[in-house]
Amino acid sequence: MKNGLIPGLTLEQTYLTNPEMRAKQLTSDVFSTPAMIGLMEGTCVQLVEPYLDENEQTVGIHVDVRHMAPTRIGQSVIVTVEVLEIKDKKLRFSVSASNDQGVKIGEGTHRRALIDVKRFAGPS
Repeated sequence: MKNGLIPGLTLEQTYLTNPEMRAKQLTSDVFSTPAMIGLMEGTCVQLVEPYLDENEQTVGIHVDVRHMAPTRIGQSVIVTVEVLEIKDKKLRFSVSASNDQGVKIGEGTHRRALIDVKRFAGPS
């Protein structure tokens, strides 16, 4: 891992929700919890990526997130992530999401592990 990845580093990204992000079990077009968590994880990956060496990557190992309010498909979602801790090749993030109406729709923590891609894949 390169220098510069430190606790306190943040990233905010805005995403437009689309029909693939819909809670399929509902009859209304509402943003799903798995889609929200996916955006949170993806934003953590984007934050860390510039600090990784050539054969490094991160993998998700824990998610603890509450989905607190609905968002209609077609609305934007703003995801904010912050590095809280880096220890023993593991990273802990604070994650939150709000919709374009300023309503906090989700929050929690996410953990990722730093891996060597070649070793992780195992022998071919």
